[in-house]
Amino acid sequence: MFPTRRTTLSALGACAVAALALTACSSSTTSSSQTPLSTPGASISGTVTFWHAYSADSQEVKTLDEVLIPEFESEHPGVTVNAVPVPYDDLHQKLVTAVAGDTLPDLVRADIMWVPELADLGVLVPLDEQMPDFTSYADQVYTGALATNLWQDHYYGLPLDTNTRVMLYNSDALAKAGITSPPSTFDELRADATKLTAAGVYTFADNSTSGWNVLPWIWSAGGAVTDDKVTEATGYLNSAASVAGVQLLVDLYQEKAIPDIILGGEGGTATSDGLATGAYATILDGPWMYPIFESQYPDFTVEAAPVPAGDGGSISVVGGESVVLTQSSQNKEAAAEFMRFLLSEEAQTAMAEVGQMSVLTSLGDKLVDINPYYATFVDQLAIAQPRTPTPAWTKIDDILKAQIQKALQGDLTVQAALDEAAAQIDPLLAEYAG
Repeated sequence: MFPTRRTTLSALGACAVAALALTACSSSTTSSSQTPLSTPGASISGTVTFWHAYSADSQEVKTLDEVLIPEFESEHPGVTVNAVPVPYDDLHQKLVTAVAGDTLPDLVRADIMWVPELADLGVLVPLDEQMPDFTSYADQVYTGALATNLWQDHYYGLPLDTNTRVMLYNSDALAKAGITSPPSTFDELRADATKLTAAGVYTFADNSTSGWNVLPWIWSAGGAVTDDKVTEATGYLNSAASVAGVQLLVDLYQEKAIPDIILGGEGGTATSDGLATGAYATILDGPWMYPIFESQYPDFTVEAAPVPAGDGGSISVVGGESVVLTQSSQNKEAAAEFMRFLLSEEAQTAMAEVGQMSVLTSLGDKLVDINPYYATFVDQLAIAQPRTPTPAWTKIDDILKAQIQKALQGDLTVQAALDEAAAQIDPLLAEYAG
């Protein structure tokens, strides 16, 4: 979901394997023996248990409980949906316990970065093999959001809601330096930095060097973290293009055009506060910032533009949640039907009206009608990319964060920092090679 709330399933594999003594738990060894799900319209009945992390007092959970579930149950009188809200920060532990005790629910609304790890444990249904109409749904969603569900050549979930980061800017802060429009390219960002620094304004601010923060710069420069098969980082993360993306940040930081909060420490002015007050000209952030600014800084008008483009174009990072079907479900047919309903235009529109960005590409214009500020996010999502979908992502992310900080602080050149990072990441990828 939101990266600031990100927890991980790093303990999940260890706890589950220890408790269950899992052997051959990789889904690739189990999927072929499963009975395919029926096509839509099959007779279904029983209870579907659905764990989610919508806040108990949110409009999202109200819409789910009072609009969507009643509508689904009216269409399927024999089915009862038991929606169980779990605080996001507790969902990790609840999943750990459920995997160890073989008590997972039928469906889970899971953070997109959890899907590969759950899939690797063998507790998810490979939808592309077992759901006969999977392709019809896969074809309707953003490719970047869909890719977060891919693990070892199979898809173990469908994207349920999505988001991405774009450049949010303060036009008044830019105007202090005589700049009339936000930077659209790396070169423009560099040129603006000189003017903004002279005017006493930070050009750009971010609060971490995690993948969520730095990957838009690496990808927009034409770089990558790994090869397409997610088997090696050497030659990709430390390529000339990846180095160029990180070098942009390092250069701006060393020129005092980026504040120290990028190192992730305590203190300093938060990105939202700095943008609204004019201390920062630009940040990268998501659509959730609009209601935050409206509430906290009602006199500030935030504006949005695409991520500045480098040699690789303007590419940002995908966030959001997926819906996954568990192998332990005793009611897979009804669960799959509720999954289909959650991906329907009706359900996706209802959730969009209370702040969830739809994963359906066909609803892009409708999203903009609901909230005009979605326009830039919809355009950016068209080619946004996922953080590397692998159970090793948490460790990879920690390596990225630490190595890029070394480059920012001048302890290593960018090339040396990314060489070391790639060398550390390769063995992690090898553990899950196929």
